[in-house]
Amino acid sequence: MDFLEEGVVSDTMAQSVRKSRSFWMMFAVCVLGATILFLIPAYIIRPFRYQSPRALVWAITIRQHAPFGSALAACITFLMAWVLWSRAARAGKALIVLGALLATGSAIMSRLNYFEWMFHPVRQPNFAPAGSTKLDSGEMVLALSFNNDARAYPVREMAYHHIVNDVVGGIPVAVTY
Repeated sequence: MDFLEEGVVSDTMAQSVRKSRSFWMMFAVCVLGATILFLIPAYIIRPFRYQSPRALVWAITIRQHAPFGSALAACITFLMAWVLWSRAARAGKALIVLGALLATGSAIMSRLNYFEWMFHPVRQPNFAPAGSTKLDSGEMVLALSFNNDARAYPVREMAYHHIVNDVVGGIPVAVTY
């Protein structure tokens, strides 16, 4: 009888270990999913780097679905964290907290327009006479002229800011690149 009971206990323990591994795998997949939904668009859409049209379509599509997907992944992460907490040792609990923080941070970041942090408009542009600029002769500029008033905006500056609010010849303009 003892031998039979040991086999039953052994099978029950094996099932418990498999179930625990499944929960850990689901926890890891959800943390990774939430993180990827935030990081892929942030990685693809970077300043001063070539972005292929296909990659931009992927990044924008992911970015559109990231708020819902990352929130769902974060909720499942917290559910798995709750299930795993009592079974986890100290190192496991540290991983649970780290994973929950990562999933939560990714869910929050996917709702923010972090591209505005990278590409912010120039509120008060400073100008210098053409003869006193420090531009190389081959450097490209965006040129604008209205009512005998002309401006030139260096492309290297516009590539970072993407927009300059200005008044040229008495006309308010938003210069973009």
